[in-house]
Amino acid sequence: MNSSNLPYNPRLDQLRWLAATIVFLFHFYLEYRGQGGVQITNDWLGLISEGHTGVALFFTLSGFLFMQIAQYQQQIDYREFLRNRCLRILPLFLTIFAVALSIGRDKFTPQDLLYLFATNLGLAPTSYTPITGAAWSISVEFWFYLVFPFLARFTLQYGARYLLKLLALMLFFKVASYTVNEKSTLMYFSTMVGRFDQFLVGMLAAVLYQRHSGWIQRYVGWLLPLAALLVVADSALQSHVAKFEPYTHRPFWIVWSLLESIGWSTLIMAWVAYKRPLPNWLDRTLGQGGRISFSFYLLHMGVLHVWMQYVGLPAITTNHWINTSVALIATYAVTWLLSTLCYSAVEQPFLALRRSYGTRNVAV
Repeated sequence: MNSSNLPYNPRLDQLRWLAATIVFLFHFYLEYRGQGGVQITNDWLGLISEGHTGVALFFTLSGFLFMQIAQYQQQIDYREFLRNRCLRILPLFLTIFAVALSIGRDKFTPQDLLYLFATNLGLAPTSYTPITGAAWSISVEFWFYLVFPFLARFTLQYGARYLLKLLALMLFFKVASYTVNEKSTLMYFSTMVGRFDQFLVGMLAAVLYQRHSGWIQRYVGWLLPLAALLVVADSALQSHVAKFEPYTHRPFWIVWSLLESIGWSTLIMAWVAYKRPLPNWLDRTLGQGGRISFSFYLLHMGVLHVWMQYVGLPAITTNHWINTSVALIATYAVTWLLSTLCYSAVEQPFLALRRSYGTRNVAV
């Protein structure tokens, strides 16, 4: 996505597409299971059965991208930064929130409006229905936006060791929280205690990439497949040791988000360093997927839910896997088309209002 704050890098849009697609496959799998589909038992397919890891890629990528902007601009205007982030996420987020309030009108109480800042907590109106359920992560992301300009300033001033100190503190908070929360899995999954380190790891990756980009580009030929293997192994490990079951209490989840984001940050650095051009048609397609990824992410659960309610797994042939593939391709295509419409009608007009929030080569 083009920005006035950093030269455009198509690799980042391609990673956004990847994150949205992984989350889509995860929720398709859950809906498929609800239709009586076969359960995945192979841990090496964890990118699908534990495909919520796509959210971790979104969070890690946010930390990486914004730290790259901070390194490029050297100075971030706090007010302009928040203005841009509000223009980026609020139009569509408020649309989804309004839909959630409408669906739950009979349960509405005035204090529900405060969930605008915390759709990841408690009984948020967006959590009552799968159609708006994906909105939980937007509140987590926005809390990161509130503190990022300060984190960027201190990182530019003190270097990577500042981020390492914060990661150490986060690890302590995770351990301490585990001792007092009997349903810690959901806490780690959807709160800042469980997710803030993923933003920090993304920022740290941006610092490392700036310092060692030459080395990374030199060895990207083996680093890229190694990073992809690490991501797959992380999901396989989670599938084997501690599947996502919201109301459980497993110590693996203390380190889960850190391991997950280390894998994704390695892939981010390797993919950004990979300079071989993709075929034009693929580059354009994945770029478009990245541009509409926010709409895609917030709308895909609604598409899947409606499809499974009214169509399900169509009995086009006698082969179960062909029928499943047809449903997968059809729902992905419908989500893509609807997201393109939503991006054009809701997101794009507001994105045009964004301004630069930094001054190049001015000390923080």
